[in-house]
Amino acid sequence: MDNQIEKDIVESVLAKLMEQGVLNPSAKPAQAKEAAAVSTIDTDSEPVTLEPMDTIGVENPNNPEALKMMRKSTPARILMGRAGARQRTASLLNFQADHAAAVDAVFKDVSDEFLEEHNLFKVRTIVKDKDEYLMKPDLGKKLSEETKKEILEKGERGKQVQIIVVDGLSSTSIEANIADVMPALIQGLETQGISVAKPFFIQYGRVGVMDEVAPLMACDVIVEFIGERPGLITADSMSAYMAYRPDQNTVEAERTVISNIHRGGTPPAEAGAHLATVVKTMIDNKVSGVKLAELMR
Repeated sequence: MDNQIEKDIVESVLAKLMEQGVLNPSAKPAQAKEAAAVSTIDTDSEPVTLEPMDTIGVENPNNPEALKMMRKSTPARILMGRAGARQRTASLLNFQADHAAAVDAVFKDVSDEFLEEHNLFKVRTIVKDKDEYLMKPDLGKKLSEETKKEILEKGERGKQVQIIVVDGLSSTSIEANIADVMPALIQGLETQGISVAKPFFIQYGRVGVMDEVAPLMACDVIVEFIGERPGLITADSMSAYMAYRPDQNTVEAERTVISNIHRGGTPPAEAGAHLATVVKTMIDNKVSGVKLAELMR
């Protein structure tokens, strides 16, 4: 089918749903899934409700119980059903809403209100704006001399652990998880007698920015919370990268990572408690990455 025809059909369906009140014309793209999932309105005939994502759309299955078990085993878009050769309207709208949420996660910024609420002072890499951040990944690993000076003035040098929060490719994941994961990590470390420096936030950062922060702050272990690349399953997934005394010569094999931190993956509070144990092991053995993994087998 011609792309323009397909686009016209999609726009026609969305316009009709907005006309009926199922979707709010003023809603932001990232809100479309929520509106589609929960909107139920009275029309002249029957209430209109768009079905949730976990609905099995296969008509007249031979073994419905097997399909239910299969559907529960994965968040992937399976068993959605079809209308002729095309996907059904409800699954199409859910797909577009999830895609919009992923785009929003990349392009929106972590709010200043959030940073203030969690006592995170803000600095930036040498990246000028979001476009440059996406086009030139290496720049997200570097700090200017002015930024380094600001970190030294506002931070706490010489502690055993330095925590940094980095937007990465999903600011949404930072706002969704930090409130639970960071307190759990700090409490776990302090319970074990490990000193923790004041955390701070780095805008437009990549994983490798830890290689400049760690020597600057003279810490033993650095923990970097960073937003993962969003997908259609979730835009809220965050990773925690850790390394023992990283510097400009550190390679990826020397980093330890706990990924998939979000409500549908590893719960944030649980991840924080686990990270405290991992950091303690790093400090005790003075290693991270592949060497640490071999020790923990």
